[in-house]
Amino acid sequence: MNLSLRGYDVSIAGDGIAGLKMWRELTPDLIVLDIMLPHIDGISVLQSIRLDDNRIPILIVSAKGEPDDRIKGLEEGVDDYLAKPFNLDEFLLRIERLLTRASWYRDENIPDRETADPLSGIYSFGGNVVNLDTGATQCKAGAVTLTELEIKLLKLFIASRGKTLSRDTLLQVCWGYTKETTTRTVDNFIVRFRRYFEDNPQQPVFFTSRRSVGYIFDHDND
Repeated sequence: MNLSLRGYDVSIAGDGIAGLKMWRELTPDLIVLDIMLPHIDGISVLQSIRLDDNRIPILIVSAKGEPDDRIKGLEEGVDDYLAKPFNLDEFLLRIERLLTRASWYRDENIPDRETADPLSGIYSFGGNVVNLDTGATQCKAGAVTLTELEIKLLKLFIASRGKTLSRDTLLQVCWGYTKETTTRTVDNFIVRFRRYFEDNPQQPVFFTSRRSVGYIFDHDND
C-alpha cells in the first residue's frame, strides 16, 4: 500500500511458484522477497532468478534476521536484507536506493538486465567445453546441444560447485516444483549429464551422488 501511495506499480504473489511466474511475465524493476513462502521458499526463488538475471535488484524482507540468515541471502545474491519488524521510512529509502542503482546500469548503457546473465560464455571441465549461452557442447559424447533446462541445471551446479544439492533444491530452483512433488526428473537429467560428460557414466567423476542427500558437481581447474 505504501509503495502504491508513492506511485509505484506493485504486484503481489502469494507463494514462491506464483512469484517466479510473475517475475518471468512482468519483468519487474525490483523484487521484495520474503523467505518463508509457501510451496517454494524465498531462497530457492532467489537462486532461480539469479541463474538467469544477476542485475535485477532484490530486497529480502523477512522475520528471519539472524546473521546466518543474512549471510545466506547475501551468498545467494540478494542486494539488500531487512529484518522484520522494520521502520517504514527505512524500507522506502532502501527501495529508492536500489532502484537508483539499477538506473545507473541503464544510464551507462550496460546491457539490459534480461541479458545480464551471471553465468555465460564458455565453461570447460575435464575436456568438456560448453557454451552456456547457446548450449553448444563438445563433450565425451561428441557434439551435443543442451536444452534450455539442461543449461539451467548445469548453471546451478556450476554456481554451487563442490556443494551438495538436494533433489528438493534442484526441483524447486530449476523446475519450480514443490517439495511434495515425487518425480524421477532430477535423476533422469543426471543420467543424461553423466552420459554427456563422463568418461565412464557408471563411475562418474564430475556428477557424483551422496546417498539419500543429493548430487555434487566438482572438478579440478582445467
